[in-house]
Amino acid sequence: MKAITAKSYGGPEVLEYTDLPDPKVGPDSVLIRVRAAGVNPVDWKILAGYLDEALDVYFPLIPGWDVAGVVEAVGADVSEYAIGDEVIGYARKDVCQNGTFAELVAAPVRTLARKPAALSWQQAAGLPLAGLTAYQSIERVGVQAGETALVHAAAGGVGSLAVQILVARGARVIGTASERNHDFLRSLGAEPVTYGDGLAERVRAVAPEGVDAALDFVGGGVIDVSQELLKDRGRVVSIADGQVKEKGGHLVWVRPDSAGLTVLAALADAGKLTVPVDTVFPLPQAAEAFRRSQEGRTRGKIVLEVS
Repeated sequence: MKAITAKSYGGPEVLEYTDLPDPKVGPDSVLIRVRAAGVNPVDWKILAGYLDEALDVYFPLIPGWDVAGVVEAVGADVSEYAIGDEVIGYARKDVCQNGTFAELVAAPVRTLARKPAALSWQQAAGLPLAGLTAYQSIERVGVQAGETALVHAAAGGVGSLAVQILVARGARVIGTASERNHDFLRSLGAEPVTYGDGLAERVRAVAPEGVDAALDFVGGGVIDVSQELLKDRGRVVSIADGQVKEKGGHLVWVRPDSAGLTVLAALADAGKLTVPVDTVFPLPQAAEAFRRSQEGRTRGKIVLEVS
């Protein structure tokens, strides 16, 4: 099979388009013919060695955790899927080596769900990691219908999905973004406010009573501002600020979750959730996709089209 690989830590320039043996299929896994693979910031951070203390990384490394494709073979103990089924997955394994930036990937069934028919292959590939991150963050602070949630970086890959999930729950959503993304947020059902100095005052102008929950998808010190606005200072969750737990909030490192993916797929098929796609690159241009992700100014997801 063709795959994107790296022989060592480094930047996008160390990525190569190479030939590798087809992956083995374990008893609780399926072999997926990859149609598209989502690119996430964690992918280039792993490649750069930033997560070496937390993750076991082996070379040659195939990056990537997000996948959308068609089941080509099933393991001996798999009854959930059959050959020809269309699936999506946050295919994170216990070690980093055999990722999704390839023509074929073997993925445990615990990481998979059926592809929502309402989404294209590119959209479906962008859903798993970002969608589960949004979903698990919302679950962690327990946002319910009628409550007001503040979403930081609401126009990004995770934030835009969180906005839609919250709106589907019947919550009011205030989302921070640059002014160029305000109309985009309104189209998703959020009330936009500009991030930066004076954010607390701008939020109070539209929500004088404060907010019920805050979700931080950007880092950079927004926990303190969030807690100024929260009715309960503990109802803040972050994926980007390691100090949030010390301040009484919650830290989320997204976990593979077949049930959660199924919930997200159902929202998509009900017309309540879509995946904004920023840019699509062919698989051999994975290095360019990483560079695009490193810019940090995407609206929605970056995706590799594989086959």
